Amino acid sequence: MLEALPRATFSLLAGSLTLKRLASRYGMRRTSSFARRFIAGEDIADAIEAAHAIEREGLLVTLDLLGESVVTSEDAARATRSYIEVIGEVERSGIDRNLSVKLSQLGLDVDRATGIDNLRRLLDAATPGNFFVRVDMESSKYTAHTLDAVETLWGIGYRNVGVVIQSYLRRSKDDVERMNRLGIRVRLVKGAYRESRDVAFHQKTAVDAAFVELMERLLLGGTYPAIATHDPIILDATKKFAAVQGIGQDKFEFQMLYGIRRDLQAAFASEGYRFRVYVPFGREWFPYFMRRLGERPANVGFVFRSLLRDKS
Repeated sequence: MLEALPRATFSLLAGSLTLKRLASRYGMRRTSSFARRFIAGEDIADAIEAAHAIEREGLLVTLDLLGESVVTSEDAARATRSYIEVIGEVERSGIDRNLSVKLSQLGLDVDRATGIDNLRRLLDAATPGNFFVRVDMESSKYTAHTLDAVETLWGIGYRNVGVVIQSYLRRSKDDVERMNRLGIRVRLVKGAYRESRDVAFHQKTAVDAAFVELMERLLLGGTYPAIATHDPIILDATKKFAAVQGIGQDKFEFQMLYGIRRDLQAAFASEGYRFRVYVPFGREWFPYFMRRLGERPANVGFVFRSLLRDKS
């Protein structure tokens, strides 16, 4: 059964060009019951509509125009222009001015200079409207390049940029300390990419233990960290640690993915915590969707049957 596939398999499926072409051909109409649970839609209007609904519940949002692994400078420039257009639409909509972006989407795979230059263009467009831009973390081959790019722009005066650290990577303790020293805002996540054992912890207990340790370091020494997890045990541990240390609710925030644990999102917001929902959208939704299914594989068989059933 597809539902029993191991998580690593979903990482491979996320890179399947054949499945991606099928998903692009049919859009989200064949998977609306499931893909639309995790993805707001294929265009900015869908994302803004979803964001308004989230904000009416007392929650915050960050928008992510899905896309990654751009390999030409032309495509990287096109993706950058698309994000700049998103900035304009968000300004007109009145929703929270917070964006998430991947460096590979901006051309890091073309070369380092292309990725950094396009990120700088994006930050220049975002600065006048007081946008905050979070650079998402991708697989471990991008980790050092991503952190270096953010630090480079931080060093020349950009303060509206942050980054993501993954607790399952063995290097992350040093990376958290580095970001804390600089004052760069960090979103802490567990990590969703397939990695080797020499690079990442594979046991859930080890990943969770690392997450808690890094959470504590960020709350004590970081700059407005974002604790991004759906794990109720870790969420509770974060609340307790902050209370014991006398860390106010305005000094950090929780984050969750769109469509997951809405009950917890509402409960935490009602308790006065700042809670941000990561709202992905765009036509390049398939790789993201596969990674989410790898974390929550229920009903995977139905999704694939929906994609493949009608080719007419």
